[in-house]
Amino acid sequence: MPFIRSDEAVVHEIHGGRFVSYIRPGTGSQDLTAWRGEIPAATAGPAHTISHEETFYVLSGRLQLTIGGETAELGVGDAAVAPAGSELALANTTDQPAHMWVTTRVGFSAKMADGSTVTPPWTH
Repeated sequence: MPFIRSDEAVVHEIHGGRFVSYIRPGTGSQDLTAWRGEIPAATAGPAHTISHEETFYVLSGRLQLTIGGETAELGVGDAAVAPAGSELALANTTDQPAHMWVTTRVGFSAKMADGSTVTPPWTH
């Protein structure tokens, strides 16, 4: 199943954001997952340590990413790579929503500050 139509995307909501999953094992992917992240204005996600490398590409708006203690504000067309094992935090500090395209490997998980582990359903 090499083609995924927009009406086949699965929507998940967590930590104040919306994650629209396109590429995942359920749509035929063996190794990669990809989704559109929709981050409302004035929203900050919790810091977490990631199990696999993760890439980000800003589609609209502005996002503040902190990767391994280094922070940058990214705008449309900007990208970032978070290495496996790095601590990651994402925030939209503006008054407008922001959208990003995110990719990682199947099996991704995130360890939260309280020690719990989140395994996003869109990465399996």
